[in-house]
Amino acid sequence: MARVVVDVMLKPEILDPQGQAVQRALPRLGFDGISDVRQGKRFELEVDGPVDEAALARIHDLAESFLANTVIEDFTVHVDEVAEAAK
Repeated sequence: MARVVVDVMLKPEILDPQGQAVQRALPRLGFDGISDVRQGKRFELEVDGPVDEAALARIHDLAESFLANTVIEDFTVHVDEVAEAAK
């Protein structure tokens, strides 16, 4: 079993009010030096069997059609190498 991660983020040109709220709060909380915050989503998928090019293509299709709104969000798909090494 392998773990594949899909990270979904708003496109750079899309306003991120949640990220802006966090960024404005950081100095009040004593965290200086952070110039920008973007909020996103992370999906961790446990995949039965090997994660080959065909499996990654299927997960890419899943992310594109279900996990991300591709009008306003970008996404990346990658195998979680840390989870693989821990096994």
